[in-house]
Amino acid sequence: MKRTATALHRERLTKIVATLGPASSNPEMIRALFQAGADVFRLNFSHGKQEEHAQRLEMIRAVEQEMGRPICVMADLQGPKLRVGTFQEGSVALKPGQKLRLDLDRTPGDAARVCLPHPEIFEAIETGTELLIDDGRVRLRVLSHGEGYAETEVVVGNRISDRKGVNVPNAVLGISPLTEKDRSDLNFALDIGVDWIALSFVQRPEDVAEAKRLIAGRAALLSKMEKPAAIQHLEEIVELSDGVMVARGDLGVEMPPEDVPSIQKRIVREARMAGKPVIVATQMLESMISAPTPTRAEASDVATAVYDGTDAVMLSAETAAGQYPVEAVAMMDRIAKRVERDPLYKSIVDASHPDLESTTADAITAAARQVAQTIKAACIATYTTSGSTTLRAARERPDVPIIGLTSRIETARRLCMSFGVHAVQTSDIHSFPEMVQKAQRLAADDGLAVAGQRIVITAGVPFGTPGNTNVLRIAWVEG
Repeated sequence: MKRTATALHRERLTKIVATLGPASSNPEMIRALFQAGADVFRLNFSHGKQEEHAQRLEMIRAVEQEMGRPICVMADLQGPKLRVGTFQEGSVALKPGQKLRLDLDRTPGDAARVCLPHPEIFEAIETGTELLIDDGRVRLRVLSHGEGYAETEVVVGNRISDRKGVNVPNAVLGISPLTEKDRSDLNFALDIGVDWIALSFVQRPEDVAEAKRLIAGRAALLSKMEKPAAIQHLEEIVELSDGVMVARGDLGVEMPPEDVPSIQKRIVREARMAGKPVIVATQMLESMISAPTPTRAEASDVATAVYDGTDAVMLSAETAAGQYPVEAVAMMDRIAKRVERDPLYKSIVDASHPDLESTTADAITAAARQVAQTIKAACIATYTTSGSTTLRAARERPDVPIIGLTSRIETARRLCMSFGVHAVQTSDIHSFPEMVQKAQRLAADDGLAVAGQRIVITAGVPFGTPGNTNVLRIAWVEG
């Protein structure tokens, strides 16, 4: 990649993910979002055609070349959508206590029965299982059930219309997270060269393994934690995934709202302990869809995710369809910067460092953070091929940026999602002295250090062996 004088580095360590959509699908807007602070662009395959996503990716890559900075692109797969059928009048009003039959008959329904065209749900439910319709606006309890039907009682009533969504919080459904549409979108996203695939509807570790087999190393895999069943397998899912997302939208529908904050903290902590990037998403600055400033509660919500030590925070409709997409990114940037300057932030992050594995790589990486803090270094520089060395550095949550030097543009782009990483694609490095010189020069060129400041450098010698970090060096940046 051609590096230019416009190369940007962020004055914060937490990353920002911006979703593209109708409000943000031209080159000028994508450039403005990047300059305002977006590090990762999300292509939401729940909306839009494949060709539209390909056009957006081309625009992102053009901005990447113009700015001389790697930009990460994530394709978010839709996943299975469970919905009721249609009604004779288009909608019905349901009252608490009334009975409603669910079945596989596709005849338009009424207040007594409606089609639920998902046999997997009838196979998974039990007497007493609760079903949520239209994001929980209607709540049903199963009284009895059999092959292809269920008799239910309305617990929470409301008016529902055709094809509203259905959630089954306390059941594991025999459904793959990859529908036919998802498989087509996955192949398309891999062919056009996205960096991350976000997998929806994850319920168990086997779902992650299935997606990993299909991706076959062509992109990194991000598991969206949005189902209660996934939380029960959190450690295994994090271990199998390359990263995770706290998808609070569906999680908040299927679990009590009061449980979501503690689960968010648990997921962030588990991902950090494993050294995997984690994103906190959904409704972060939602009022900015139609207002130029957020509510104070939303600002506090973003700040809480940053205090928790998340790698990234995400904007959805705020940038995809909102009236103030650039302002939303700029606001998130300002909140993250303000939190990271708070002395309390450092004490919170430092209070919980991951347990180290008994490896040279972990010992060197932990020492690099400590040395950088002790000598007040300007940054930490790592050289990596696969990204593992830089990810271990990010796991330590140093209070200075991490320059992730790599010869692979794919690795540089993927690392843009990780905490504190200033990813740089550079030519192959053949010796440690050469790496020291390159790290010194790039730290100065990109504004991460000035002459007279020190930087901490880690690498694995011989080069090209993933996870083989075994050297630490302190170097002065020369004028």
